[in-house]
Amino acid sequence: MAGRIGIDTVTLDREARYRRRVAMTTDRGHAFLLDLAEATYLADGDALDIEGRGLVKVVAASEDLLEVHADSRAALARIAWHIGNRHTPAEITTDALYIQPDHVLEEMVIGLGAHVHRVRRPFEPEGGAYGGKAQLASGHHHHHHGDAPGHDQGPGTGHTHPHQPHSHAPKRPAVWRPE
Repeated sequence: MAGRIGIDTVTLDREARYRRRVAMTTDRGHAFLLDLAEATYLADGDALDIEGRGLVKVVAASEDLLEVHADSRAALARIAWHIGNRHTPAEITTDALYIQPDHVLEEMVIGLGAHVHRVRRPFEPEGGAYGGKAQLASGHHHHHHGDAPGHDQGPGTGHTHPHQPHSHAPKRPAVWRPE
């Protein structure tokens, strides 16, 4: 469905929220092309400005996860260190760790004294495996065209955007970060 999007949402799991260029469909059925200058992690609550068509809010989909608890925060911190040592994406909260289902990791953390529960919830891991939310800078927007979020771009990663897009060229969405 082409045309004006207005305000819509796109619900994506963690893996689908790390993208550079991919065709997407909003939750109400509007197709658009995500075309960013570099692979970017789209966090829950970010908004994509589809120039001339509207805003699309990114919603983190619920996923099957393992919720890891321990008898003390020190024990939980120790378990988090072991998970991190495996370079596994993990979401860290005050009282629990969340990881994707993995029998080897599940056995490891139980062996370290953890209590593990299967849950279904959105997954927002710490930065690292994909660059993650901790390393994102605030997005910015230009009136003449969308631009990629403000990343630290090293030599050779510069990019240009046409100021007069061709009629067949997709419009480049800008990613807006909640304050």
